[in-house]
Amino acid sequence: MADQFSTPLELPLSGESLTAINAHLSQLSPQDILIWALTHLPALYQTTAFGLTGLVALDMLSKSGHPIPKLIFLDTLYHFAETYELVQEVRERYAVDIKVYKPEGCKTIGDFEKKHGEELWQKDEDIYDFAVKVEPAQRAYQELGVHSVITGRRRSQGGDRASLQPLEVDAYIRENNVPRNKLLDQGYRSVGDWHSTQPSREGDTGERAGRWADKEGKTECGLHKNFSEMKSRAKLEEQRIPTEEVTTASEVATPPA
Repeated sequence: MADQFSTPLELPLSGESLTAINAHLSQLSPQDILIWALTHLPALYQTTAFGLTGLVALDMLSKSGHPIPKLIFLDTLYHFAETYELVQEVRERYAVDIKVYKPEGCKTIGDFEKKHGEELWQKDEDIYDFAVKVEPAQRAYQELGVHSVITGRRRSQGGDRASLQPLEVDAYIRENNVPRNKLLDQGYRSVGDWHSTQPSREGDTGERAGRWADKEGKTECGLHKNFSEMKSRAKLEEQRIPTEEVTTASEVATPPA
C-alpha cells in the first residue's frame, strides 16, 4: 500500500511527521523498511562496523532491486584482523563502495598513540570514543554530504538501545549465507576493538556480552553522546599531551645538580 510521505522526504522533519513515519514503518517487514528508506531518504548511506545486523541489512539491500547505498566504515585502527578480512570479503562479494574513515591525522596505531598517548581507552574512554568514532563519523557526514544513515542498532541489543525498533537476524543469516566475522564462532557475541572485546563468559546475558566487560554500565561507543562536549574535552587533551612530552624530555636532558 502506498504511503502518504513525499519522495524524497523534505528535511528537517517535524515531530509530527516523524511520529507518523515510525507508525507506518512499524507495520513493515525489515526488507520493506529498507526499500522504503531507499526510496524516501535523501543522501542515504549505511554506517557499519560489519556486525551481524549491518551485514544482514546490506544483504537485504543488495536484493532490493535498488542501488546499494555507499558504506561508511569507521576504522578505529584497533579492529581485529578478522574484521579487516571481513571488510574485504564484503567489498568483493557485494561490489559496494566502502568509505573508510580513520581518526583525524592518523593512518596507523603508531600515529594515533603519538598524538593521544598509549592506551587512551584506559585513561579516558570518552575521549577515546570521540577520537576513533565520533569525530570521524562527523567528518564523514560533512565530507560526503550525508543526510540519512542506515545503522545496525537494535532494541534487542539492550542497554541504551532498548527503545529502538527490533530486527531479528539469526535465521536470515543462515538462510542467505550472509558473511560473518569468524570470531563469532570462537565465543564472541559482539566484536569491536581488540582491547575492549572478549569472548562471552558463562552466565553472561545479552548479545553484546563481552563488549567493555570491565566498564560497568558502559553500553555505547560514544557515537550517541554530546558531540560538542566530547570535542571540547578532546581538544584540551590534545593540547596537554605535547606539553607533557616536552616536560619529560627536559627532565631527561637536565643533569642532576
